[in-house]
Amino acid sequence: MALGFEHHDHSDCISSTLARAEAHCAKAGLNFTPVRRRALEILLQEHRALGAYDLLGHLAQAGLGKQPPVAYRALDFLVSSGFAHKIEGLNAYIACAHLGQDHTPAFLICRICNAVAEADAELANGRLGDAARAVGFIIERTVVEAEGLCPSCQNAT
Repeated sequence: MALGFEHHDHSDCISSTLARAEAHCAKAGLNFTPVRRRALEILLQEHRALGAYDLLGHLAQAGLGKQPPVAYRALDFLVSSGFAHKIEGLNAYIACAHLGQDHTPAFLICRICNAVAEADAELANGRLGDAARAVGFIIERTVVEAEGLCPSCQNAT
């Protein structure tokens, strides 16, 4: 199921995801600093892909730093911890919709509003996996990004 375009309780989404992130960090001995926490909260609030400089603007407004390394370090932590994903085609980041779950994400990106839905795409078990196995290739990482129109932008056009 793709998560990101459906209507939901946004405040519950944010608070429950932050709680899961805090619990994961406590259990794993990771330092979930105020900057890292706020960066994840911003990504969750926006519900769309944000570039590092967009994130930096939000962090600066919160008094958490104005220099680019502040945003990049926070994003590196969030991605490496599985709390966020980099959308390669947009050079931007989104909060993980399946935080705490082992999954292979595929991203559905609206070309008008940059909203991103995250779907689970078990590519290694599908045709791509079959093709790789046929030639003796081992897939270690995949990035799937599909561009189109989200339901809101479809209805607006």
